[in-house]
Amino acid sequence: MARAETALLRLPGFSRLAGSALLNTIAFAGEQVVLGWLALDLTNSPLLVGVALGLRMAPMLLIGLPAGVLADRGDRLVLLRGANTTMALALTGLGLLTVLGRVTFGLVLGLTFLIGCARALQQVAQQVHTHDLVGAGRLTEALGVLGIAMRIGGLTGALLAGRLIGGLGPGAAYLAAASTSLLGTLMLPRHSSPAVRSPTTPGSVWEGLRGFLAAARAERRLPVLMALTAAGEVLGFSHQAVLPTLARDVLRVGPEGLGAMNAVRQAGGIIGMLGVGRLSQMGGPTTLFVSLLGVFGAGVAGLGLAPGYAAVLLLLLLINAVGSVADVLGQSLMQQTVPAALRGRASGAWVVAIGVGPAGQLQIGALVSWLGVAAALGLSGAALVVVAAGARFLVSRARHF
Repeated sequence: MARAETALLRLPGFSRLAGSALLNTIAFAGEQVVLGWLALDLTNSPLLVGVALGLRMAPMLLIGLPAGVLADRGDRLVLLRGANTTMALALTGLGLLTVLGRVTFGLVLGLTFLIGCARALQQVAQQVHTHDLVGAGRLTEALGVLGIAMRIGGLTGALLAGRLIGGLGPGAAYLAAASTSLLGTLMLPRHSSPAVRSPTTPGSVWEGLRGFLAAARAERRLPVLMALTAAGEVLGFSHQAVLPTLARDVLRVGPEGLGAMNAVRQAGGIIGMLGVGRLSQMGGPTTLFVSLLGVFGAGVAGLGLAPGYAAVLLLLLLINAVGSVADVLGQSLMQQTVPAALRGRASGAWVVAIGVGPAGQLQIGALVSWLGVAAALGLSGAALVVVAAGARFLVSRARHF
């Protein structure tokens, strides 16, 4: 980690926020692994796995902007604590139901949706509180540090969940995720940093949404960035929904293999985060963002042609390194295109953009059911390459982007 990123960890409150992010992502990644495996076990349908994983992300689309208004107007730490506690309780409920043999696919969907709602609020509040702690000048580097912590947590959570599912069953994996989420709540900073806290604005949530939409019309880069982020989610990150089928039915590596595949995804994210600060200083962040989306799409298409388990792991490492850098650049660019008083809503816009991810998970689940894994990944990845190429052409001709 570079000296600038290391210095961020000495800021009051930021190291605790990074520790909380690490613990929460252990829970988040573990829950993703167990959800995919349990959904496939309960339904034996790749399409319904896509439904379950999509429902996990759907709240991002539904409540992202209202969550942004709340983050602009309220105490970010209170929101973080409430969201984390809700996730811990819902995960506990899923764990107990599974251990007792009372779990059904409908209950899994309902509690997963609740977890997704809490996760959407947590994502927005964490981004804006990061800005409170470090200021605009170091936001990209700070998001990179958080990204490293979250990828380490994701790697740990994926491996742990795979082991627990194989040894003790999905219920134990859910309960472990709940415990880790609760620890992440306790790790949060005790106080905000008043020196750089973004100003709050009065009024109702509806008035806040209207103000944000007016700002989006005035600053045309914001909706474009939202659209490109959404394309990355629908056509790129949706490859995650294929992994349970790939592990069980194609590679035949079981839940431990699925956990390892998700862990390698997180390791790729760590590699990307280690370079995001230096890459962001190379100039032309929007051009870099678009170019990385194209590389991401090419990698996803290649994943469908990988000849074996080792090749799949290598490609997952590479494409998630690229995808993680694009992810952080998108977050940072959105916050930097709006006034300080709207940063929460800009974070909410990013959450809304990634909230369209369920559409991608549904479409790739359907494609797997109809055409097979290789064709589904190839079509999704190729479509993202086309979108990125078109955006790259438009950005090169724009004067102020």
